[in-house]
Amino acid sequence: MAGTGLVSRGLTKVRELVASATHFGKPPEADDLDRIRTQLQECAEGRGGEVSTRQRAARLAETYLRLDDAGRHAFLRMIAHEFGPDPRAVAVAHEAYQAAIGTPAQWDAEARLRTALRSRRLRILTQFNAIPQGVKFLVDLRADLLRFLAEDALLKPLDRELETRLSAWFDVGFLEVQRITWTSPAALLEKLVHYEAVHEIRSWDDLKNRLDSDRRCYAFFHPRMPLEPLIFVQVALLEEVADNVQRLLDIEAPLADAGRANTAIFYSISATQEGLRGVSFGNFLLKRVIDDLKRDFPRLKTFATLSPIPGLVRWVQRNPEEFADAITPTDWKRLAALGVTGVEAPALATLLEGDTAWSRDDDLQQALREPLLRLAARYLLEARRGDKPVDAVARFHLGNGARVERLNWLADRSDKGLGQSWGLMVNYLYDPDDIEANLESFASEGRIAASSAVRRMARR
Repeated sequence: MAGTGLVSRGLTKVRELVASATHFGKPPEADDLDRIRTQLQECAEGRGGEVSTRQRAARLAETYLRLDDAGRHAFLRMIAHEFGPDPRAVAVAHEAYQAAIGTPAQWDAEARLRTALRSRRLRILTQFNAIPQGVKFLVDLRADLLRFLAEDALLKPLDRELETRLSAWFDVGFLEVQRITWTSPAALLEKLVHYEAVHEIRSWDDLKNRLDSDRRCYAFFHPRMPLEPLIFVQVALLEEVADNVQRLLDIEAPLADAGRANTAIFYSISATQEGLRGVSFGNFLLKRVIDDLKRDFPRLKTFATLSPIPGLVRWVQRNPEEFADAITPTDWKRLAALGVTGVEAPALATLLEGDTAWSRDDDLQQALREPLLRLAARYLLEARRGDKPVDAVARFHLGNGARVERLNWLADRSDKGLGQSWGLMVNYLYDPDDIEANLESFASEGRIAASSAVRRMARR
C-alpha cells in the first residue's frame, strides 16, 4: 500500500506539471544527465510490475517537465541516440532471417528480426501511457521535439516513432465528437478561446455569439484528454453562402432562425495540439459534423466554408512577376486615371509591402479588385508545392473533397485579413455527391476541383 501511495503522489505531481505547462528553467548538469540516463535505462528495461512501471514513468515525466529548453533538448537527444535498436542484434537477426527464407524456420526468424528492430525508444514512450495525463504529456513532448527538430535533424528517428505511436493512439475510431455549447464546462470554453486560430475570440460576448442557437461548434476529443479539444469547427446556419466574415462575427447582428437555414458555413477550423502535427483527423470531423447537421436540420442543402487565404500576399511577394501579369491593359487604364502608371508606383509598392491604406480609398479599391481576384484564383489553382497547393488551408479542404467555389472581395477587413490576403476570402463547397470523386482525383492526380467562375478568373 505504501508503494501505491508513493505512485499516487508522483502521478498527482505530474498532473500538476502537465497542467501548468511551464518550463522551470533548470538546465541539466553532468550529474543530472547521468541521473536521467539511468532513469531512461530503467524504463527501457521495464523491470518489475505495474506499480514499478508507473512509478518510474511518473518520475521520468516529472524530471522532464522540470527542465528548461536546453535540458529538454538534451533529454530527447539522449533517447534518440542511445536507445534505438541494437545494430549488432539487427544484423544477426537479419542474417538468420535471410538464411531461413523458404524453410519452416522462416516465420520464427521473421519474428526474431521484428523483435530486434523494435526500438527501446518505443518502450520508454509507451510507458507514459500508463500514467494519468500521460497521453497529454506525450503530445506536449512531441511539440517540443518538433521545435528542436528544425535545427537538429538527428532527432528524426525519435519523431518518426512518436508520430507513429500517436497516429495509432489517436485513430479516429478512438475519438469522440462532442458539441460545445454555452453550458459546457468553463475550463473547456476557456480552451476554445485560447486555441481559436482563425478569428480571435475577443470577449465572452463574442464567444456566446458563436455558440448561440443559430451556430454550432463541434470538436474531437480523446478519452484520455477529456477537456482538451483536438480540433474544433465553428458553424453558422444561414439562408445563403456567407461572403463577409465581419458580418458573420457581428455580435450585434440579429439572431437567425436556424429552422429556416438551408446553408451551413464552416467559418473557423482550428487544430489545437502542435504535437499532433501529421496526425490527420480533420476530414473525419467534417464528415461527422455534416452528418450531424443533416440529421438535426433537414432543410440544409449547402455545406461550405468561408476560409482565409493565408499565404496569398507572401506568394505574390516571392513572385512579383505574377502581380504584373495579373494587371490587364483595361486595369492599367483604370489605375492610370488614379495616377498609378506602373508596378513601381508607390500605391502598388506599398500594397505589396502589406500597407493597408489602399483599402480605405474607394476608387483604388475598385481599380484593384479584378487584378487581386485574378491573383487569388491563380494562387489557389496554380501555386504548388510538389503536386499539392502551396496554401495550407486549400490543401486541407481540397484533400477532404471540397471544391474552390467562390472568391469574396474584402471579405475580411481585419488587419490580419488585409495583411495576409488583401482581405480576400474563399468559399470551399462540400457537395455530398462530389466529395469522394473530388478527393480521389486530388489524391491521385493532384487535380483541383473548382467552379467555372474561379477557373475563368485564373486564365492568363
